[in-house]
Amino acid sequence: MSVMSTAPAGHRIGEFSRRVGVSADLLRAWEHRYGLLEPVRSPGGFRLYGEEDAARVARMRRALESGLSAAQAARVALDAPRPASGLIDDARARLLSAIEHYDEAAVQTALDDALAAFGLETFIRDLILPSLTEVGQRWADGEAEISQEHFASHLIRGRLLSLARLWGRGAGPLALLACAPGERHDISLLAFGLLLRSHGWRILFLGADTPILTLSQAAAATHPDAVVLVAFDPGLLDGERTALRRLGRSVPVFLSGPGAIGATSARDRVHRLDGDLVLAAEALARTASPYDQPSGRDPSEGGEHHAGKGVS
Repeated sequence: MSVMSTAPAGHRIGEFSRRVGVSADLLRAWEHRYGLLEPVRSPGGFRLYGEEDAARVARMRRALESGLSAAQAARVALDAPRPASGLIDDARARLLSAIEHYDEAAVQTALDDALAAFGLETFIRDLILPSLTEVGQRWADGEAEISQEHFASHLIRGRLLSLARLWGRGAGPLALLACAPGERHDISLLAFGLLLRSHGWRILFLGADTPILTLSQAAAATHPDAVVLVAFDPGLLDGERTALRRLGRSVPVFLSGPGAIGATSARDRVHRLDGDLVLAAEALARTASPYDQPSGRDPSEGGEHHAGKGVS
């Protein structure tokens, strides 16, 4: 079941402050002095801040760190282009060209510029994942070399890992992320973890090819609020259903990817995640908010869940 809403998307100042790492008082000062933020009003009259606001805050912080005054940094942040679809297309073409020519410096510069211009969610959903998909499709069609796919995956994975540094710190709910036994594709799971982290969650990432016993041992030691497991090949989880049901009795388990089909059981708290990557992180974050609800609540309570195509 899906529920449509005409309410504007965004976050109130407290949550937005935690997401961007800037105090609410400083955000209000930047908004009033420089016009850096452009909140919209919720039906209840609350000011809501969105992804374009987050992107401008990120640019402001980088400009300040480079030594500019607050007024100069605000001008830099405001002068940057907004993330229109044409700009995303240009950024993707630039990144793909750098990958095609094995130009590491150009790849890194393209990633730097896109992250600064668009913010994390757009960077992941509209640039990183589609670009990797395009490179893979080109290779499948004989239009690219497998070495280019490896080159792209190596650099992009490295960038996501750098963004993930110390993502286990904090006091929010803990998500334990892993790939199923035999599954080695973990880039989209990294991306999902970064998005979930932006909602205040802590992340424990076990990565590719994780035995279910290892996953269960880690869960027993760390007591996560949710476990997310990815599998592309349906055969990878065929022999693991009993172990997953057992794990689900102690912590909600969320499966993603084509390999998750048929392995779910609501009774045993083993659920499937589908949909858009960004919406998936938002949905999981809402069900066990680190600021609104006590840690340990079952994220499966209260409705359906949608996780990203990128997770799978």
